[in-house]
This record gives sequence, C-alpha cells and structure tokens, in this order.
Amino acid sequence: MSEQIPITINDTQVIAKQCWEDEKGHAKIIGVIFDVTHEQYHDIAVLLYKNDFLITFPSKKLSFQATIHTYSTSITNLYHEGEVGEFKVEFIEKL
Repeated sequence: MSEQIPITINDTQVIAKQCWEDEKGHAKIIGVIFDVTHEQYHDIAVLLYKNDFLITFPSKKLSFQATIHTYSTSITNLYHEGEVGEFKVEFIEKL
C-alpha cells in the first residue's frame, strides 16, 4: 500500500506515494514519486519546466528553495483520457 504524503511545489499540491531524503554536499535532496492523470498533465508539466521551486512538506515541517536534480516518468504521453503516469522527481536545495 502506498503512502499519501502531501507536498507543495510552489502553489501546487501533489500527493506523493513515496518520499526519501538524501544529501549532496551540503544540499538537501528530497525525492518523491506521485501519479499524474491526463487531466493534471499539462499543469504539472508546465510547473516542472519552470525548474525554480519552493518545496514544502507540511508533515515534516520542511520548506526550501530547489531545482530538479533528477526526473523520470513512466509514460511520456498522457494526452489520452483516463491515462495515469508515475512521476519520479528529486529536488535539490538551492544553496
């Protein structure tokens, strides 16, 4: 069973199924896996292309400025109704 971890990326809330923390040098890395539906795809894609984020994890009382460290998706075409893709994103803290 997947976890349900709310995360806010700028002003957009997503529900992560998995979350992990790491570090690179002194920079914090937060990784998340979340589902994106056909209906959400355009908005999420536009959001991630900005690559300038305020990441907030309310449950961890954590908030920091970040860019994308790594990114992958299970599907590259969510243009058909009913499709769902899994996005895996690692955000790295801006220092």
